Parts: sequence; structure tokens; C-alpha cells
Amino acid sequence: MSGPQSPDRFSEDKASFTVTGSQPDIDMGVEAIRTTLKTLPIRPGVYRMHDARGDILYVGKARALKNRVANYTQVDRLPRRLQRMVAQTRSMTIVTTNSEAEALLLEAQLIKRYRPPYNVLLRDDKSFPFILLREDHAFPRVQKHRGARKYKGRYYGPFASAGSVTRTINALQKLFLLRSCTDSFFANRSRPCLLYQIKRCSAPCVDRIDAAGYAELVNDAQDFLGGKSTAVQKKLGVAMEQAAESLDFEQAAVIRDRLKALTFIQGSQAINAEGLGDADIFALAAKGGAMCIQAFFIRGGQNWGHRSFFPVHTTDVAEDEVLESFMAQFYEEVPPPRLILADRQPAECELMALALSARAGGKVRIEVPQRGDRTRLIKQAQRNAVEALDRRLAETTSQGKILDELVEAFGLEGVPDRIEIYDNSHIQGAHALGAMVVAGPEGFRKNAYRKFNMKNPEISNDDFAMMRDMFERRFGRAQKEDPDRDSGEWPDLVLIDGGKGQLSAARAILEEMGIEDVTMIGVAKGPHHGRDGREIFHMLDGREINFPVNHPVLFYLQRLRDEAHRFAIGAHRAKRSKAITVSSLDEVPGIGPARKKALLMHFGTARAVRDAALDDLARAPGVSKAVAQQVYDYFHG
Repeated sequence: MSGPQSPDRFSEDKASFTVTGSQPDIDMGVEAIRTTLKTLPIRPGVYRMHDARGDILYVGKARALKNRVANYTQVDRLPRRLQRMVAQTRSMTIVTTNSEAEALLLEAQLIKRYRPPYNVLLRDDKSFPFILLREDHAFPRVQKHRGARKYKGRYYGPFASAGSVTRTINALQKLFLLRSCTDSFFANRSRPCLLYQIKRCSAPCVDRIDAAGYAELVNDAQDFLGGKSTAVQKKLGVAMEQAAESLDFEQAAVIRDRLKALTFIQGSQAINAEGLGDADIFALAAKGGAMCIQAFFIRGGQNWGHRSFFPVHTTDVAEDEVLESFMAQFYEEVPPPRLILADRQPAECELMALALSARAGGKVRIEVPQRGDRTRLIKQAQRNAVEALDRRLAETTSQGKILDELVEAFGLEGVPDRIEIYDNSHIQGAHALGAMVVAGPEGFRKNAYRKFNMKNPEISNDDFAMMRDMFERRFGRAQKEDPDRDSGEWPDLVLIDGGKGQLSAARAILEEMGIEDVTMIGVAKGPHHGRDGREIFHMLDGREINFPVNHPVLFYLQRLRDEAHRFAIGAHRAKRSKAITVSSLDEVPGIGPARKKALLMHFGTARAVRDAALDDLARAPGVSKAVAQQVYDYFHG
């Protein structure tokens, strides 16, 4: 890719400009594109379309930028979707690359980062979980991992869900007796923990197994995760026979249980992918204007789960183009395997394989099986895709009916696209925080959830003051960043967990901020404190609305309120747990982790350190007289 100082890099300053006014105008859009076109090179690269505010409308790649961008000036040949995009375009940003494969990878990266409204988007809020076998300790630890690979070790995945990772780790513990505890927990054990008692750890922390024996278990686990489960099974079988012949029946029983765990894993595979090695399987289903892509993850010939994806912005986009865009974004996060099986070729299949090979550091093949066992796998993925899409459409239809009834019951102007639900959590004012949950017609939008830590201790036991703090921060930021409310980040409906008092307070807070047009509803317990399943819904105009116990709108609103409560409680629990690990020694200048540990090991608690005499502090291992004086002065100065 051309560097920022490269003399042949496209000049963004010369080709970018903004037109005042945000009304769609196709002539202005075409003119903006033609202005950019005048200085475009015939080179591979990536282009971005911007609206009048500078927001990105679309990201595209090209083998020859000048030729590709010129197509947007032929408006009559464009589909309606792209015509609308051109009408909103007021400027363009261009970055050249060394190859079209580089352009494809950069395009996927920018789409994931900016989520433009005219690109096919892979909507997936969470990163994929992996199993990490750490290599930064004499006795490697097995653990679940998400995000950046900052630890030294071997990563196995992706897994379809956190549940599939947890099940596999549990099986690994039973099968290979690997530890899962943290290094600090490991270092401070004087006797085996419960996992050893239930035969899910070999207790290397207290020398119940030596380094060589544990290393052998780690090698077996690596073989198993690498697809050599048959060899591991044979090895365990031989070991069990030898233990039985030696009359060591207790050891034979332990190995027998490990074999049972291995057999369970092999028998729980939803599909038989033996001999496939590392591969991903994709199948696409389309119906009713929606699409579903079903993915199976095969690693080492084992099925590590499957997941359904529902890409958005697919209207008027060919299915092979949707698959191409999906793959590019999917492998932006996940390392590509050496084999990808699909029920159809993605658009520009050879280019995609070339780009993924560059990412993987080795050749990646994309195949569409026509015969043999692999066609059976593809058919199974197709069947799953169709069934998942049918369920999605049924849920969407049901959700649509509920939202229509919600509009009618509360007299809303239309179906709310963004619903925000607020709650707070604290224990007698301690570790107080507020929580905001967001939902829309498609369900909960977990990437939009927010928590608000209450920094002022004086308001931590006052629910009304906490709500004021939340609203001032949330809506104050919205007023600053999106005063015209064009981004879709302003709520169409706000749910407050509380009755008339909380609702009136919320309205007063927003009115003080000059916001008077946000629809709010207060959700309060019914006459029997909600034990009968009833709620009372308070409106700003003073109305109180009740629903029958089995009414779908009641269930829907309760689900929204319960999700906000769950998120608030979870965030509060995490904050409380973190606070428990904080020590007053953390604030003492000159006290690092090693000296803190030495003091705690010597005195037992931070309180005992605080109350210790100067001479007692100086006698602690690893603590000099100067450091002892620092600690003493901090607590007694």
C-alpha cells in the first residue's frame, strides 16, 4: 500500500470537498464524483463516498480506480440503492494500494470500522472465542480467550459460542487434567483445590505431578486440539491396560474416566468432519428480502460449533457479492483456515482466495464441492441456513406485530427504531452505577449498551440524582455530537424503571436541557409488587396503562426492563469484584507488586500493614528501612 509520504499516493486534499446542504441531489453527487475522477490514477485502491457532513456512505475497492469510480457517473445503469447513494455523495476519499488483494483487505477493514449504510454489513457484536493454551509458565494453563492475542501460547478456534468453548475446556480438564487457575492462585496453593478432588486437574501447584509428566499432558492436549484424537485415544488405551496389568486399579480407573471424556467429545460432534483437517463451511439462504449465512467451524477434523449470520443492507445485492463481502469481513477478525467450502463461489473468488492467502501466510483454497462426503456437509449447512432464516423471519413477523400493538397502546407516532431502557444498581450507595440498554425492531443492540459510573459519592444513594447524572451525560453528549439527530442514535422511546416520581423527574431533567420531545414511559410494579406479573405503565400526560397478564406487549416491555436490570446488576457485580481486589497498599508511593506481595505475605492483610510499627515493617522480607519509612509515613503522616 502506498505510504502517506509516497510521491505517487493519491492526493485526498485535491479530490475531496464538501457541498453545503444535506438534501439528496443526484446532479450534485455526480458532479462531486466527476471532480474526484479528474485526478484519479488507473491503479488498485479503495474509495470512500462521503455525504455533506463527511460521514462515510460507502467503501469500495477497485482494480483500476479511475475505471471503477467512473461507473458511478452512469446513473441510469445503477441500481436504485446506488442511485440513492450517489444522490447523497458530496466528496470522496481515495487510498491507493499495491494490488487488488490489498484493496480487498483494506476495504473489509474500513467497512468493519465505519459500518457504512450502503455496504453489506456483517452484524455481529462479539468477537469469536478461542481456547488459549498458555506457554508463559512452567505449567501451561488452558483458558478461554477473546480479543487481541497478547499472551504467548497456542490459540485454537474460532468456536461458535462461549458455550462451546466452555464445554470443550471442561472436556479438556477431564481428559488431560490441565490447570485453568490464574498464576497467582497457582503460586499460593498449599494443598490441592476442588478441581483435583473431582479429577479435573493434576494439581501441579502442589507437586502431585512433576514438570515432565505435566508436559506430556500438554503435548497430548495439543495433539488432540490439532486433530490427532485417534492417536491420543490409542495412547490412553495402552496406558489403561498397563495400569490394570500392574494391578494399579486406581490409576486404571482415572485413565478409564479420561477415555470416557474423549469418547463423549467424539460422540457429541454434530457433523462428521473426520479427515477434513482445518476448514470453514458456508452456505447461504435467501428469502423474503433477508439472507442467512450458516457457518460450520472445523478444526483438526472436529466440529467446533456453528453459527448463523444475518448480513444487512443486502437489498439489490447479488448473493455471490453478499458472500464475498461476508467472507472479507469475517476473516478480518478470524484467521482463515487452509480450506473454505461453500455452496457457491463468492464474487471474484480467485481474488478472495489470494487475499485470504496473504492473511493466512499460506495458500487458502475456496472450493464448491460437487460430489463425495463434502457435498453432504454442504447440504447440511444449507439445511441449517434455511431453517435459521425461517426462524428469523417468523420472529421478525411476531416482533413486528408486537411493535405495532405497542404503537397503538401508547399512541406513539410510529414504530420506535431505537428504545433506550435505564436502570441503576448499588448496595447502600456503594459501587453505584447506572445502565442503559438499547433495543430495536431486530432485537437488543448490545454494542450500544452503556454503563455510567457514579463518580460523586454524594449521589450514590439517591436514585433521582443518579438518573440526573445519567441523563445529563447521555443526552448532553448527544446534543453536542448530533444536534440535528441525523445519526439514528437518538431514542424514539425511553423506558424508566420507576413510577410517576421517576418519570416526572426524568422529564424535568430533559426539559432543563431544552429537550421536550422524547417519548418516555415509566414502568412500575403493580398493586401486588409485580408478584402477579402485572406492571403499571405511566405516561407523561398522566395516563396509567395496564395490560392483561398474558398480553404480548406486557411480556415484551418486561423483557426490556429485565434486560436493563440484568445488565446493571452484572456491571455492578463486576465493579464490586474489582473493588475487592484493590488494596490500600496500591496507593503507597514506591510500593510495586513485588513489595506489596511481600508485605501481605508477612502481615496477612493490608490493615495489619497499616497498623504495623516502623520496626515491624522494616523486618518484612524484601523491605528496606527506606521503604518501611515510606509506608509508615503514608499511613501515619
